Amino acid sequence: MTALATETSFSPASVAAFVESRNEPGWLQDQRRAAWDVFCRTDWPGRRDEEWMRTDIRLFKLDKFSLPAPVEAASPAPVSVLTEGVELAGASVSVDSWPVSSRLDRRWAERGVLLGSLDQLVREHGERLRPFLQRRIVDPHYDRFAALHTACWSGGHVLYVPRGVVIDLPMHLLSAMRDGRVDFGHTLIVLEDGAEATVLAETASFHEADGGLHCGATEILVERGAKLRFVHLQDWGRSVWHFAQQRAILGCDASLQWTVAALGSRLAKVNQHVGLTGQGGSCQVNGVLFTEGKQHLTYHTLQHHQVPHCRSDFLYKAALQDRSRTVWRGMIKVDPGAQKTDGYQRNDNLLLSDQARADSIPGLEIEADDVRCTHGSTSGKVDEELVFYAMSRGFTRREAVRLIVSGFFQQIFDRITIQSVREALGHAIAARVREYN
Repeated sequence: MTALATETSFSPASVAAFVESRNEPGWLQDQRRAAWDVFCRTDWPGRRDEEWMRTDIRLFKLDKFSLPAPVEAASPAPVSVLTEGVELAGASVSVDSWPVSSRLDRRWAERGVLLGSLDQLVREHGERLRPFLQRRIVDPHYDRFAALHTACWSGGHVLYVPRGVVIDLPMHLLSAMRDGRVDFGHTLIVLEDGAEATVLAETASFHEADGGLHCGATEILVERGAKLRFVHLQDWGRSVWHFAQQRAILGCDASLQWTVAALGSRLAKVNQHVGLTGQGGSCQVNGVLFTEGKQHLTYHTLQHHQVPHCRSDFLYKAALQDRSRTVWRGMIKVDPGAQKTDGYQRNDNLLLSDQARADSIPGLEIEADDVRCTHGSTSGKVDEELVFYAMSRGFTRREAVRLIVSGFFQQIFDRITIQSVREALGHAIAARVREYN
């Protein structure tokens, strides 16, 4: 790639120079320019918008950040939480929205698997990836953040698994960001008919107090009879603005197990949508949120049943300390022809402070008459009887609360098939638990 222009602000001239500098296929440059036009014509979301009325971004200023630029030197990435003791089939790493390294075992490369930086692979295998990028699983018209990402994405990762290939070891994707920088990473995962894979993805800052801006997207396509297990840990620094579009499309008899663990960021607004477009599709989505300080995490989930005979199961659990806040807004949408739908969503919240707040808004939009769709939500504090019971058997109060929090999340941990990953997530959360008051 050629050097970027000196001006790196988000202005028409600098974005135009950014697009020209990337040496990408013409169709992709056109896609970027069209998205930038959408960005320029669109206002920032405000408190009057249904999705944003509980999420205040008035303190967010885009002009405090710059366009993605090459890292000056190879920087060691943060230590991975999910991969300790895990044998991997391949890995891809980016820092500050710029590719750093990638590797893929030869036996999978020889079978046509692609893994690595989307920047690089879209130039080397543009025609193979073009149908998936042009499909626009993430719509740049959705809001201004989606348009900004589509115009300016950089870094990120791609995993492409050809028809019938079953990868027996996990892949690892790591996106890291230094203090005050940006991450506009775009992750694309494609499993063709009958393929199988497990992906461990992490987004992380180098230090707990780091700031920055993440404006990212994840696009997942699981085609006929394919199976994907996807675990994503978000552990940005406590001053990071985190905006993300995360969307998956499932074909006939496809299966997706998607686990999200969100621990970091100052403010997060994430849209996680799954579209069931082929009969027999099945998805299980698990969310683990742990907040402290003044963190504000908002997750909007959508289970969109577009055809008959599909199943979706969404379970989100949040534990909140201090003055933190979570907002979960879930929707099961069933189209008129999607008969025999089986949809379930649930959100449970554990308040570890009198000043914490959890908003839970489940919803149903059903246009078919032969379905089974249910939802539920609970919020409550730590049971003092459980704390007393544990302390009477030698635990300190803090240890007792940690035990209760771990038990609260255990239902989700039990769904993760890799034991070391289950344990790593449990330890990461337990380490953050302070004495309940």
